Amino acid sequence: MGLKVRIIGADSIGSRSMATVVEAGGVTIFIDPGVSYAPRRYGLPPHPRELQRLREIEGRIRLELQRASIVVVTHYHYDHYIRGPGSPGLYRGKLLLVKDPRSNINVSQRIRAHRWLRLDGVESAADRVEVLDGRRFEVDGVVVEASPPVPHGAEGTPLGYVVMVMVECCGERFIHASDVQGPVYRGSIRWIAERRPDILFISGPPTYFAGFKVSREEVERGLEGLAETARSSGLVIADHHFARDLRYPELLEELSRRSGVRLLSAAEYIGAPYEPLEALRRRLWEEEPPDSDRAS
Repeated sequence: MGLKVRIIGADSIGSRSMATVVEAGGVTIFIDPGVSYAPRRYGLPPHPRELQRLREIEGRIRLELQRASIVVVTHYHYDHYIRGPGSPGLYRGKLLLVKDPRSNINVSQRIRAHRWLRLDGVESAADRVEVLDGRRFEVDGVVVEASPPVPHGAEGTPLGYVVMVMVECCGERFIHASDVQGPVYRGSIRWIAERRPDILFISGPPTYFAGFKVSREEVERGLEGLAETARSSGLVIADHHFARDLRYPELLEELSRRSGVRLLSAAEYIGAPYEPLEALRRRLWEEEPPDSDRAS
């Protein structure tokens, strides 16, 4: 069996997510099985269509978790793992590979990790829990390799650290690079370039925050980093934060020209309709106002 990558959730198909299933050599690995939404965008709460899509994606995630033998969590932002009542059962009997919950982690993520792993009982439910950071695992001939902790964006960001993950099997390599914001950090660019993945699923820069929550200089460095990274990869899927910008399709085209490599949205990769519902939230509220019963 070869290496097969299936994207279950992504911003370009309607919700904040990078939920990805990798089937390799008879082993099923679920990376970042989570989904969420922005509590406010354009000063507006989520539209009912966003909430419906979130429920649909979460339902798919729960089904896929039943089939997975290995679960990977790259960091503890809520769109990257399912938590809350009943969550331990989703991870029961799995090999759980997680971002180190105690080292190279900011305070909010340390608290979230402790709540999920210890207080919710996920650590007890899993067959085994291993720290992922900078380590290499081999299961039935399938290699799972993690980067050292890298910044969630630029060096010194208050958002903490994430780990990138490579799955290698059957002569092919897939890299999942969540929340690297481009990448901006040179270490993230080097780590990916050294491995030259056949498929790369990466979180592009948050261009919708340029000049607001993130400096324009940092966003431009993220765009340059993405173009550079694309040149060292095969098929490139750039989504997540990047897809929250209404200009996202044009930016993808521009970067494809700049890098000489065609960049895809997750929607295009899986053949799904392009529906960046968060970016479209203002339009949705204007064009599809809920009736009074649904609004209440």
